Amino acid sequence: MKKQFTYQYPRAAVTTDCVIFGVRENELKLLLVKRAIQPYKGKWALPGGFISMKETADECAQRLLKEEAGIRNVFIEQLYTFSNLKRDPRERVISIAYYALVNAGQLQPVAGHFNDAAAWHPVKKIPSLAFDHRHIAETALKRLQGKLVYQPIGFELLPRQFSVSQLHHLYETILERKLDRRNFTKKILSMKLLERVKEKRITGAPGKPATLFQFNKGKYHKLTTKGFSFQL
Repeated sequence: MKKQFTYQYPRAAVTTDCVIFGVRENELKLLLVKRAIQPYKGKWALPGGFISMKETADECAQRLLKEEAGIRNVFIEQLYTFSNLKRDPRERVISIAYYALVNAGQLQPVAGHFNDAAAWHPVKKIPSLAFDHRHIAETALKRLQGKLVYQPIGFELLPRQFSVSQLHHLYETILERKLDRRNFTKKILSMKLLERVKEKRITGAPGKPATLFQFNKGKYHKLTTKGFSFQL
């Protein structure tokens, strides 16, 4: 019988932390939870937790989105691994961070078992956060801003049906700069990835009804196999 090998070296604990972005009241916001346990009890933090022995990092992130924020079936992508030696006062903890994009208008945040509250906060007014979560959130924002112009991930933040005006405002909000409205509209429509749905009167808005569109994700993926490049 072969002798069983025992690993003698100290091992770090591993967590996942989720940066959840949404747009509410014409602002890009971050979903935070208020911790009900130590360390940092009473502080705002990113939804997160330890990876169990029977799940992958991706599975853990999906589970925590559901358990700590009541979110499921949304765009989520691995962001970065954070391994600062003193990032957690309890022990040596490495975090595999993710960022998720949600239609915040259709989401009611839910506080998980170890949290007292869950709420949206403007990314420009993020409160003091537990652990190194501010650094993680800022890294995620830079990733979102960089990726927005070469991959159509912005549609994940909008309702299924939207106007070009809403899309234009979304890009200006996230990129934090003005974009020429006419050039933006011409560019996005020339890609032929938007399907015209109907016209709808926007409540309180003067003038004619807005034309609504929806993003054809299947067509986009089909075009990418032929070398298509999304670029705004």
